[in-house]
Amino acid sequence: MPNASTPFATGADSGTDAKVTDVRERLAAAYTASEKAPEPAAAKLAQQNKMYVRDRIALLLDEGSFIEDGRYANALAKGLPADGVVTGRGRVEDRPVIVIANDPTVKAGSWGSRTVEKIVRATEMSLREELPVFWFIDSAGARITDQVEMFPGRRGAGHIFHNQVALSGKVPQICCLFGPSAAGGAYIPSFCDIVIMVEGNASMYLGSPRMAEMVVGEKVTLEEMGGARMHCTVSGVGDLLAHDDAEAIELARHYFSYVPQNWQTPAPSYHAEEPSQPLTPHTIPERESQPFDVHEVIDGLVDEESFFEIKPLFAAELVVGFGRLNGESVGILANNSMVKGGVLFTDSADKAARFIWLCDAFSIPIIYLADVPGFMIGSEVERGGIIRHGAKMVSAVSSATVPQFCVVIRKAYGAGLYAMGGPGFMPDATIALPTARIAVMGPEAAVNAVFANKIAEVEAAEGAAARDAYVAERRREYEEDVDIERLAADLVLDQVIEADQLRAELIARLAFASHRDRHFATKRRDVPPV
Repeated sequence: MPNASTPFATGADSGTDAKVTDVRERLAAAYTASEKAPEPAAAKLAQQNKMYVRDRIALLLDEGSFIEDGRYANALAKGLPADGVVTGRGRVEDRPVIVIANDPTVKAGSWGSRTVEKIVRATEMSLREELPVFWFIDSAGARITDQVEMFPGRRGAGHIFHNQVALSGKVPQICCLFGPSAAGGAYIPSFCDIVIMVEGNASMYLGSPRMAEMVVGEKVTLEEMGGARMHCTVSGVGDLLAHDDAEAIELARHYFSYVPQNWQTPAPSYHAEEPSQPLTPHTIPERESQPFDVHEVIDGLVDEESFFEIKPLFAAELVVGFGRLNGESVGILANNSMVKGGVLFTDSADKAARFIWLCDAFSIPIIYLADVPGFMIGSEVERGGIIRHGAKMVSAVSSATVPQFCVVIRKAYGAGLYAMGGPGFMPDATIALPTARIAVMGPEAAVNAVFANKIAEVEAAEGAAARDAYVAERRREYEEDVDIERLAADLVLDQVIEADQLRAELIARLAFASHRDRHFATKRRDVPPV
């Protein structure tokens, strides 16, 4: 009979052949070595508020569904159970997935040659079977002692990144970062669709603070260099902050509920729910200069409590995330006038482009909620490449072949209209609310741009009152020129409706658009501005 803690018969039940008995005992010892953390390592995990690697996997997967590969990797070496990484298949809500999970109790989760081979094989399985990958990262990086075997060759660490790129857009890649992801290993999260970082424990960096001080003379803390909050608020490499391991895993499972198994299958459907607070004609302030939180519109549009926001702490002037309309997954991009007036910056353009590519890869329809003054101007953003980053966003909008709907909830000025999927970008429909305004620029800016000299002449000749009357008349003419009814009459708009009709309108249009042609252009590939 197998030992209670291993799958091998040992002791009196191990048989009469001494060699077989020896094999069983050694395998049982290797199995036990990776079953739980040694006491000192367990104490350190508890001090760091971390879970053991197998407990993390158990929390992710359906009970009893995990099938492990390579548990005895490097079993002949002392102190390297499973060579520091646990890999295999399991199920999440009965959906098959692959798990790759570092064990930080084994040489700080560092990579040896067999660690890399196990990870490469797991990614090959994913490519072959088109299964989603959950990456549980907690690793100090490469073991220098194994560098010749694990670093430069055809099946070395670089092959992991090669396979991740091949997997990108083919299957979901979901990363929970529980601890460090150092040096070259930091690229694993960066190739994933979403990166969930545990605050206080997770970090990503190409060079450690000590290395930075040695090489470039910079003194910096680990948190400043590559901490979770920095990456989720400043660099944008992280997507979500979690308080602990359990919350990170719950967020990963929640994210997975919105996306399909792979590029060839649909996203899961759920029971439809009415919004928590339905939209009304009064939800959106009529005065375009009055800021409001666009989350109110999103919550009034999607099924109750179904909005899953991505990068909420990064470039918050643009809100992106998944929601459900009538039980089906949709992607939402919405300008938030409560943050920087909803103006688009380089970071928000990057955030948008990445999210559009994600939706397009996995056939998730996109809804744009436009309330945008345009892209930011000024020397600082020009030096930061605002044109290049804006072009990246517009490129993503143009090339996406999923159903796309542009909803102008208030203003859509200048290139902001283009970036939010406007009529020229072949959306399935452009819908406006009565509060909408579409123009090259807002009335005040337009009047000042066109009539600046004349305004100055009137003021000099007739005084301030005459100037104000002149400006008001030019503004009236401008607003008449871009009147919403006129735009609808000229077929710029496909529909104008009140906010309380928007959800039903989109649900109906999504049903018709679900079988649309996905072809964009015949060519080898585009050369996007990056």
